[in-house]
Amino acid sequence: MGNIESVKIRRMGVSDIAPLAYIETQCFSRPWSAREFSHLIKESDALYLVAEVTDDKGAKKVSGIAGMRIVCGEGDIDNVAVLPEYRNHGIASLLVEELLKAGKEAGVEEFTLEVRVSNEAAIRVYEKAGFVSEGIRPGFYEDPKEDANIMWIRKKA
Repeated sequence: MGNIESVKIRRMGVSDIAPLAYIETQCFSRPWSAREFSHLIKESDALYLVAEVTDDKGAKKVSGIAGMRIVCGEGDIDNVAVLPEYRNHGIASLLVEELLKAGKEAGVEEFTLEVRVSNEAAIRVYEKAGFVSEGIRPGFYEDPKEDANIMWIRKKA
């Protein structure tokens, strides 16, 4: 991997399925499969973005994903992942920021997500984007078993 020259955020496409399945294996104990990503592309309520990094040698690589399901005006963010070697470069923050923007353009007024209570780096990314913790969902995660922090961006009254 060379130095990061630029990061482009774009909609997920068919050519991203294999790289995203690989990213999942590097980031999660229960990774989504290529088959699951291929189904998402066809679903009208799914909005998924990828981060494509270009290094100083001109090589491009899909380095992250952020996505949500849109139901009744709410965006349920169910996946944010960045390859370990590309973390701490602001890619997750950029993905979340662009996902929120795309969601608002699609009519989403409120956003929610769950995150492992121990994932302090992710919680900081979400708080920076405007999410607020509204509770704990006990035993939500497995491998290892852990509680989830439920976070929201609510519509201002």
